[in-house]
Amino acid sequence: MKKPELLLPAKGPEELKTAVTFGADAVYIGGQFMSLRASARNFSPEEMKDSISFAHSRGAKVYVTANIFAHNGDLEAAGRYFSEIREIRPDALLISDPGIFDLAREVCPEIDIHISTQANTTNYRTALFWRRLGARRLVVARELSLQEISELRQHLPEDMEIEAFVHGAMCISYSGRCLLSNYFTGRDANKGACSHPCRWRYSLVEETRPGVYLPVEENERGTYVFNSKDLCMVSHIPELVRAGVNSLKIEGRMKNALYVAVTARTYRKAIDDFFESEQVYRDNIPRYEEEIRKCTTRQFYTGFYFGKPDVDSQIYDNNTYTQDYVYLGIVEDVTEDGGAVIRQKNKFSVGDQIEVMKPGGENVPMRVEEIRDPEMGNMPSAPHPGQRLFLRLSELKGSEPLFRQDSGFDRQGKSSGLIDIGDVLRIRKQD
Repeated sequence: MKKPELLLPAKGPEELKTAVTFGADAVYIGGQFMSLRASARNFSPEEMKDSISFAHSRGAKVYVTANIFAHNGDLEAAGRYFSEIREIRPDALLISDPGIFDLAREVCPEIDIHISTQANTTNYRTALFWRRLGARRLVVARELSLQEISELRQHLPEDMEIEAFVHGAMCISYSGRCLLSNYFTGRDANKGACSHPCRWRYSLVEETRPGVYLPVEENERGTYVFNSKDLCMVSHIPELVRAGVNSLKIEGRMKNALYVAVTARTYRKAIDDFFESEQVYRDNIPRYEEEIRKCTTRQFYTGFYFGKPDVDSQIYDNNTYTQDYVYLGIVEDVTEDGGAVIRQKNKFSVGDQIEVMKPGGENVPMRVEEIRDPEMGNMPSAPHPGQRLFLRLSELKGSEPLFRQDSGFDRQGKSSGLIDIGDVLRIRKQD
């Protein structure tokens, strides 16, 4: 068995660096055109170039999404965009539209093309069709079971890779081809502007009683009839590997660096543990499941992998995420006397107990002893997101590795012993 690639999302340079630092083999990103996450931070051409250089210097790859379904008016700009991309040289382009595929082959033939899940490939004849056109990898439709993926693998040449989503939000519509957003808000989901109406609350209206809303109630809050649970396959790595999946893909190009760090580190350890020893992997499953819930999540299920979803795949009483921990920031620098410099994301105060996430597997509990602003003035708390701060932290007893073995990632950054550049800071959310 070949160890699969771990593929993480990034909405911006900060998230990309976090993904690579915390164990991703590859990262997929969007530019400022043709991306199906138009409202994400996304990357300017210069940021894309710098981020690809950063990833390559650490042995990771970068894939750029260009997976909109294009209209005639998009084609000229798409050609110019691919000319820019050709100079930046990502490792692959993610494409779903056949016309855009053809255009990319024409403008930048030296860049690999991966077929997006938006192309909803569900059988091996379609996969072979894309292979004959020159596609290097196929991101299979989320509606496939593991058995179907295994059958697909058996009919494909070895050099045609299979990528599959293993974690994150699930679209209520077939392969993401949803029209609700366009109908309700004029925002086209198939061009990256989805307003997520599947997460809204709905009522019924009887034909002869216009304006009379009839709630379909699970409780006093109403019901969310299109609101699916999130996918989580961290407890099923062996099944994915044995089905022939070459790349395990995490969803979430709208998510922050805490989500990226938690999912990257946990799936990295799960994959590595399985390839070291299946028994080690199975012993650690409770730890994977515990840790993966420490980022923003909904309830979890296994999607279509073990059969079609049933009534238990939906969330009926709310449309909100569960958030046990709050993201505070990433260590940007370490001072000679052991202080940490961060750009703060959420409020915290002197005296708070926080947790420092290490890429190698530790969650180190620390107390905030001091906060200073850029002019080195003392601050009792940090209430303003985006402010660059100096912190002095003290380690609390009780630090232990999250998993059995340290993964030994090469940090390539300064260290004070307790704090390293790239560490992620979080705090448990108060009830």
